[in-house]
Amino acid sequence: MFASGTSTPSGLKTPRTHGAHAEETPFLGADVEQGRTGYGTPRTRDNQPTRHRRRTSNWAKVNYYVPSTAWIPAYSWSLFGGDLLGGLTVACMLIPQSVSYATSLARLSPITGLFSASIPGLIYALFGTSRQLNVSPEASLSLLIGQAIDGILHDSHFTHYGRDKIGIAVSTIITFQVGLIALLLGLFRLGFMDVVLSRALLRGFVTAVAFVILVEQLIPMFGLTALRNQVQLHTTLDKLVFIAENVWEHSHRLTMIIGFSALVILLAIRSFKGFFKRYTLIYRLPEVLLVVVLSTFLSDKFDWDQQGVEILGDVPVNTGSHFVESPLSKMTLKFLRRTTSLSVVCVIVGFLDSIVAAKQNAGLYGYSISPNRELVALGAGNIVGSFIPGTLPAFGSITRSKINGEVGARTQMSSMICSVVVLLAIFYLMPWLYYLPKTVLGAVICLVVFSLLAEVPHDLKFYWRLRGWMDLSLMALTFALTIFWDLEMGIAVSLVISLVLVVHKSSKPRMTILGRLPGTDVWKPVDENPEAQEDTAGVLIVRIRENLDFANTAQLKERLRRLELYGVSKHHPSDEPRREHASVLVFHLADVDSIDASAAMIFYELVETYQNHGVGLFITHLKKAPRELFERAGIIKLLGEDAICKDITSAMVRVEKLARERADPQTY
Repeated sequence: MFASGTSTPSGLKTPRTHGAHAEETPFLGADVEQGRTGYGTPRTRDNQPTRHRRRTSNWAKVNYYVPSTAWIPAYSWSLFGGDLLGGLTVACMLIPQSVSYATSLARLSPITGLFSASIPGLIYALFGTSRQLNVSPEASLSLLIGQAIDGILHDSHFTHYGRDKIGIAVSTIITFQVGLIALLLGLFRLGFMDVVLSRALLRGFVTAVAFVILVEQLIPMFGLTALRNQVQLHTTLDKLVFIAENVWEHSHRLTMIIGFSALVILLAIRSFKGFFKRYTLIYRLPEVLLVVVLSTFLSDKFDWDQQGVEILGDVPVNTGSHFVESPLSKMTLKFLRRTTSLSVVCVIVGFLDSIVAAKQNAGLYGYSISPNRELVALGAGNIVGSFIPGTLPAFGSITRSKINGEVGARTQMSSMICSVVVLLAIFYLMPWLYYLPKTVLGAVICLVVFSLLAEVPHDLKFYWRLRGWMDLSLMALTFALTIFWDLEMGIAVSLVISLVLVVHKSSKPRMTILGRLPGTDVWKPVDENPEAQEDTAGVLIVRIRENLDFANTAQLKERLRRLELYGVSKHHPSDEPRREHASVLVFHLADVDSIDASAAMIFYELVETYQNHGVGLFITHLKKAPRELFERAGIIKLLGEDAICKDITSAMVRVEKLARERADPQTY
């Protein structure tokens, strides 16, 4: 099953086959650079016969789209010990966390959380490019699912179905939509989303999510669940008021003691592990599993359920004819339109967490990942998972992926092991958790909340030190909308503001005025070099410092007008002009590698306008690709070949000639 070959630095062996030249394919193919699969792919020999090259090229594409076909045959058993330890360690964390997310946040059966922690992870192991990423349910997405179910339950059209049936249908259709959207985003190479969204907005949203989850868990930890089910609480603020009004009179004392004691123990063990990182045995201690096992034992021993403490109880596993069903059933399709926008939000939030975790591990262990193929792998995992009714959306976890790598995992074999362990837990472990107090599950989630909040003080100090008032304002706005409205509104506003900021910045072309250094033919930006001086009155030399497209070219004329009248210094539109209109304009295009059709059209209109106003135009350092586009657009013909110059010095010679022509038109 496992082939021998040459060992790579990561410990994987390279199969004795020949790969293909880097090729582009219609969708994901732009990521194929020397067969980059995240695990390494062999190269070709140029002297191979055509048929063999075609065959190896096809196999390279298979390795690209399904990286497991590259790393499984080349797997080295020397890596198995680390992968086994990583899989078991993560499973010890994942089992209680998944049960907690499903039960306390989504308010579904614990089984749905466990299936979500196993099936998508198995599929991701086949298609994913990250070697340490653990794919499973996340707290924020589970909370979004729970709120979506509550929102539909408040609709009188669906109340007769009952919470369980609605919950399973809503969760199933959302998971399917999440998978489909992620898959399509990956196929159409939209994996750049992580660089579009503002870090401040994301931090504000994550902080708000953590706060919302914390408030949600305080209700069961105080033993107020039964009372909470009797009233309608819509916003987080409503829940805070509810807790404040009822905590002293109606809280269940034993439930409260058990829950907060479990939380203190979890925090204490985690702090203890932080002090003794160098001791492997202590650092790998599964504190969550220990607390779950201990509390279950004590609950059974002292009959806590007889004293009013809510326990997990019997969790049946349906293995009959309805174990696997199509996610597009008559019941789930009833909620398709209502859940689509939420599914988009889930994809964005989940993918951002996943790609951050994947990039962190890739940088740490020295390999590359592909955001587009990550989307495909995550999408495929969620689509397959949605065939088990009630499954929650699953994405990569930063914390669990980090631990997975730290304990020794070097391939996705660790995810396969983890998924198998979770599947075994579904069928054999659940009866042993019958007496597990639900308040302990709340404590487990609170531990996750503290992890989410860990970076907030650092980010706040950083933005404050840099006087990033805009970033701080955006954080506060996102946080407030999420708290006082809901999670969906918070992330929706975050996305809109991020996109507006990106469009706002990209719509302003980066330009600067060039001046000559005295006594030389060297031209430098006047705002960066105090010695640089504009050489000739009425001549404006402008360097465009980026590619031109429809977004940034739309404001090109206005930006040029401001440079003409005010230079590069800051000014207010109401200020009096500091300069005269230029009679000659020289464009320095050395930094322009590409121009799209819309930008070419706008540039043509700009040239035409300047010529109609008698302004002389010259272009220098024009590269081959932009020149070909200018020729097709008619810009070269409009300007004339004499207006295209090799450099600024030659352009200035022609500017002087133009000045003489204008001064004495009869001579010329």
